Amino acid sequence: QVQLVESGGGLVQPGGSLRLSCAASGSIFSINRMAWYRQAPGKERELVASISSGFSTNYADSVKGRFTISRDNAKKTVYLQMNSLKPEDTAVYYCNQQSKTTMIHYWGQGTQVTVSS
Repeated sequence: QVQLVESGGGLVQPGGSLRLSCAASGSIFSINRMAWYRQAPGKERELVASISSGFSTNYADSVKGRFTISRDNAKKTVYLQMNSLKPEDTAVYYCNQQSKTTMIHYWGQGTQVTVSS
């Protein structure tokens, strides 16, 4: 049974930084694509960043140059370093794992990020 547990969200002022973490269990973490999505009130869930098993990364245009996704296979954890945060980054952030073998997507419970002065 795959479990994804996010942490690190909170309230931060514009221009500030946060680091999200997502600890995975119940899967062969190293072979699976990991990603962060976010959903703001009244909006659809959107892809923020992804990282493949080969450490290739992909970012939404809105976060390029400000966010960095990384993974530690030994700790079965994926991170999202968020710098120069803007009010429009306010959303619930979800960790996502796509199984390489079944292509099934698994989701964490989400962590709230609020950027406000």
